[in-house]
Amino acid sequence: MSQTVDFIFDFASPNAYLVHKIVPEIEARTSAKFNYIPCLLGGIFKSTNNQAPMIAFGGIPNKMAYENLEMQRFIERHKLVKFKMNPHFPVNTLMLARGAIAAERAGFLPKYIDAMTAALWEQGLKLDDPEVLHKAYADAGFEADALMAQMGEPEVKAQLAANTEQAVSRGAFGIPTFFVGDEIFFGKERLDQVEEALGKQA
Repeated sequence: MSQTVDFIFDFASPNAYLVHKIVPEIEARTSAKFNYIPCLLGGIFKSTNNQAPMIAFGGIPNKMAYENLEMQRFIERHKLVKFKMNPHFPVNTLMLARGAIAAERAGFLPKYIDAMTAALWEQGLKLDDPEVLHKAYADAGFEADALMAQMGEPEVKAQLAANTEQAVSRGAFGIPTFFVGDEIFFGKERLDQVEEALGKQA
């Protein structure tokens, strides 16, 4: 049986996009499967008294400069040439996350994540605008009207809230977070450690 990495995921994090783009490489090397768990980053922050780096480190110019440098190094290392910072950042991803839950329930979460990460972090769309989101769904080949309706269903809302609460209870405080068994790893810089942990388990 293949190993599983739980990936605590929200579209709001540019680092989650960067990780998503190299997940296939890691899966190919390790034969592991990344299990994407849609959560709400804002909910995780609120529950853990955490803040986005641009707020937490906004008064530390050298720290923010290094964060940007590290991101650029990662982009260059993995040749992620399509990435661009969304001009509307930060984008409220509540609708996107609920859409992910609806897509998961309908069996097309991987396709949904591929399409919406590209729309947000390659095309630079303002996906917290319902009209823009509806068009992005239609352009991706989804049943846009049905998906928009499903996002408002109580079961979908409850599942997103439960995912977020469970992630926090497991120790998550931000995104991207990964779990290999009970071991927690935070940040794209820890992917080597994720692979190492998979090797030990194997």
